[in-house]
Amino acid sequence: MPYNPALVAPMREEMTRMGARELTTATDVDAALGDQRGTMLLFVNSVCGCAAGNARPALRLALQHGVKPQQILTVFAGQDTEATSRARQYFSEYQPSSPSMALLRDGEVVHFVHRHQIEGRSPQAIAADLTAAFDRHFGAAV
Repeated sequence: MPYNPALVAPMREEMTRMGARELTTATDVDAALGDQRGTMLLFVNSVCGCAAGNARPALRLALQHGVKPQQILTVFAGQDTEATSRARQYFSEYQPSSPSMALLRDGEVVHFVHRHQIEGRSPQAIAADLTAAFDRHFGAAV
C-alpha cells in the first residue's frame, strides 16, 4: 500500500527544488528512459531515514558540482509503485534498493549507488563519490 501523499509531499518537493523531474507512471518512465541520449541520474526516492538524512542532501550537494548529468529524474518507491517498478527494469542487473541512484549515459547504466552505500555515511562523503562518478562518466563527453 502506498504511503500517504501528505507524508511524502515534502520529500517530493525537495527533489523538484533540486531540478528533478518526477516520473509517476510507467508511461513517464518509458518516455524518459526508452530512447535516452545524453546523461541522466535517476533517483529512487523513499521515506526511509537514510533517504532524508543522507541521500537527498548528498544529491543536493553533488548537483552543485561543475560536471553533472543533463537530466535529473526521480521515482518514489512506496508511492509511485508502477513507475518505480518500470524504472527498475531499466537497471534490473542491480538489486532493488531504496533509496538508490542510477547514473545513465546514452541509456546505459554507468554507475549505481545502492542503499548500503548510503546508509551510515555522511551526505558529504556520498556527494564526493557522486561527483567523482560525474567526472568519470560525464566529464569528457557532455
